[in-house]
Amino acid sequence: MAEKNFTITADTGIHARPATQLVNKAGQFESEITLEYKGKSVNLKSIMGVMSLGVGQNAEVTIKAEGPDADEAMEALDGVMQEGLSK
Repeated sequence: MAEKNFTITADTGIHARPATQLVNKAGQFESEITLEYKGKSVNLKSIMGVMSLGVGQNAEVTIKAEGPDADEAMEALDGVMQEGLSK
């Protein structure tokens, strides 16, 4: 299992475009991948789930990946997060 915490720095938080980028990237992997925020956990492969969290600027989120390609998935998702979404 791979796990990493992020602080969202984007002014708009995780809105439609970055949520779509995260969901699309997560969908490329076999592992189960979740996004956790304020005690809630959603499937990162579900755009509706991600959008339902309402993640705003300065939010602390955790991405967890469990499965055969968890490390590769986490590395790829970290890249998406670092592209202006978090620090």
